[in-house]
Amino acid sequence: MNNVMDGLGQTAPRRHGGTALRQDECRDSITIGSTARRPAFHFAEQLLDALNDPARREWTAALLLASYAAVWALYGAIAKSSQDIHYDMSEQFVLGRELALGYDKHPPLTMLIVQLWFAVFPAADWAYYLLAMVNVAIALWIIWRLSARFLDGDKRALGLVLMTFVPFFNFHALKFNPNTILMPLWAATTLAFLRSFETRRPIDAALAGLCAAAAMYGKYWSVILLLGLVIAALADPRRRDYFRSPAPWITVMVGAAAIAPHVIWLFANDFAPFSYAVLVHGEASSESALQGALGYLLGSVAYVCVPLLVVIFLIRPDGNTLRDMAWPPEPSRHLTAVSFWATLGLPALIAPAIGVRLTSLWSMSAWTLLPVMLLSSPLITVARKDAARILAAALVFPLIMLAIAPGIAFAVQRTGEPSDGHSSLLAAPVQQLWSETTGQPLKVFASTGGLTYGIPFYLPDHPIAVHVLERLPTTQEEALIEKNGVALVCPIIEPICMSLAKMRVAQSPLAKETQVEVRRFYLGSQGNAARYLIVAIPPAQR
Repeated sequence: MNNVMDGLGQTAPRRHGGTALRQDECRDSITIGSTARRPAFHFAEQLLDALNDPARREWTAALLLASYAAVWALYGAIAKSSQDIHYDMSEQFVLGRELALGYDKHPPLTMLIVQLWFAVFPAADWAYYLLAMVNVAIALWIIWRLSARFLDGDKRALGLVLMTFVPFFNFHALKFNPNTILMPLWAATTLAFLRSFETRRPIDAALAGLCAAAAMYGKYWSVILLLGLVIAALADPRRRDYFRSPAPWITVMVGAAAIAPHVIWLFANDFAPFSYAVLVHGEASSESALQGALGYLLGSVAYVCVPLLVVIFLIRPDGNTLRDMAWPPEPSRHLTAVSFWATLGLPALIAPAIGVRLTSLWSMSAWTLLPVMLLSSPLITVARKDAARILAAALVFPLIMLAIAPGIAFAVQRTGEPSDGHSSLLAAPVQQLWSETTGQPLKVFASTGGLTYGIPFYLPDHPIAVHVLERLPTTQEEALIEKNGVALVCPIIEPICMSLAKMRVAQSPLAKETQVEVRRFYLGSQGNAARYLIVAIPPAQR
């Protein structure tokens, strides 16, 4: 991968649009004296100097992104301290305890990454938020490296900074799941493809195939990216030379070989993740699918409105500049434009035809090329003072959010928790009852809703989860319970769960049960109280 990164790390020659440059110079002469004395502005200018210095720019960018990840991870740990981690995150953790080539909902890469991460870090909320933000930092680093091919000087720095104002790269990214993991995977695949198309070297083509397979291992939604890149290659005037070279076929063969184990798993398991996807997202009416496509497009634009407005305000582009930004004539920029538009727009064209209702959150991985689209036109010039102001704002913004994070946690506490939001509070009484019942480690757990995966994350033994309180048990689940025993948790207000738990208590003379009431306290505020039944059923005696 370093080879790919370095290949696109060349700095493009500096270009200036005449009118824009004269206006910027005029504004600089009027205002630079008053802004340079501001500490944040002065520090931002120093950072821009470092980001423009070939000897310092890469480690400076890496240090900035590491600091960015740390601050936002700390924000997540504080702002979400009055709640448990999201259901998606606890589910991935528990499923990852038993690694496989695939799972009922998603391909396996997310679970593998979570398992590897927590082999090093403790199972704690803060560690999960750190993983989420490291994932974002990697995505931003790849965007930084890719931009070097098309942006120079302050424009390259500004392009990276603008991405930090997109909620996908901070607020939404704190929920680590198969959607967020696609951000670095799509960025790496795009970078590798562009490099392969330009150089046609076998190593670059092979890396493109590996990155494409990794994206598919992350989420099947990545087929949208692959289709977009294929369209870009076919639409490029240099397509004949590209497809006559070994490069695309190396990419296809390497990618196919890398994804083959999972394809075999899909056949062996009746394509279970596809059935889940159809159940959750498919079979929408034509009207609903069309509305979803429109909402996807409008919502996606809304998510990146800050970078769009900043560029419009700073540049004030005329018609010629807008055309050059959206549909550039140069071959390399044109390839990126088609890649960008195809990847972003294809879902809105495909979804109504197959009856899928889109959500704009699914566009979070499609913005890799946004800095190139916004700033690579030679008609655009960025004044140093404008770049420094935006960078200063980007530095201050996460610090402001960090300062108000306790207030956000307090507000969440006051609004109340969902019925399955007490996982961390229930872990201790579950462990206590289990320890009183048997000296064996707790290996199997069952509950309902978000508690099924939430409580095991906070238990010291991190048991696997079975669904015997939510549906008819499988033969495999019954065998696990007979061998290892099981701990059960039911909200008192859920009669079906309570009935199934009581049936299991009646079948085991060694079972113990208790009821507990829990509520969360935060900064003197009390959360909603809820009562739960806890059951410990030890392993069957032999």
